Amino acid sequence: KKKKGRNFGHLKGVETVKKVVKSSILLKVPFVTFYVFSSENWKRPEREIEDLMLLLRLYLRSEIAEMHKNNIRFRMIGDRDALPKSVVELIDQAESTTTNNTGLTLVLALSYGGRQEIVAAAKELCTQVSAGELELEAIDDERFGSQLLTQAIPDPDLVIRTSGEQRISNFLLWQIAYSEFVFLDVLWPDFGQIELRYAINEYQSRERRYGASASPA
Repeated sequence: KKKKGRNFGHLKGVETVKKVVKSSILLKVPFVTFYVFSSENWKRPEREIEDLMLLLRLYLRSEIAEMHKNNIRFRMIGDRDALPKSVVELIDQAESTTTNNTGLTLVLALSYGGRQEIVAAAKELCTQVSAGELELEAIDDERFGSQLLTQAIPDPDLVIRTSGEQRISNFLLWQIAYSEFVFLDVLWPDFGQIELRYAINEYQSRERRYGASASPA
């Protein structure tokens, strides 16, 4: 749209992440998850992937101290084994440095896929049943959720999808069962506090029923 290369958009996208984190702190949002890199994104051109990993390293190196200073707790969900070792080392450092912080929890979904997460959880439960460590009847929503990467993270109340797309794209498939969705035409690099406030206001105007009947008028 701006006649720039993909990497320009990715750089602007990183700045958007920083802005949204700051705005979320001001708005007292306790958890924010960014879908940074999906398991399917490995199919992108090698040069673009290299640029994205470089941006990720630069972001983590520059922001670890800032996150700790602002009482932010950092978490990562996804397939760590697929990521470069240098990225994983920075992720580990960010998580350990901020582990005792009590403010906003910032979650990056990296090399993440919702279907893959569910399959991995099912395999682990099957292994436990086969080993006699778990009764089949003991498996319920709560037990299944405890095997997911988000076991210590609450299910999202609100999912914001930018760029005019109206699909989930393999994001937190189990966790978003009762989430509210807000779809925006604005591109992610152009997303800002105004759009965030709009999405939250839209969410607050809705009645969440979790399958129950609507409240009487």
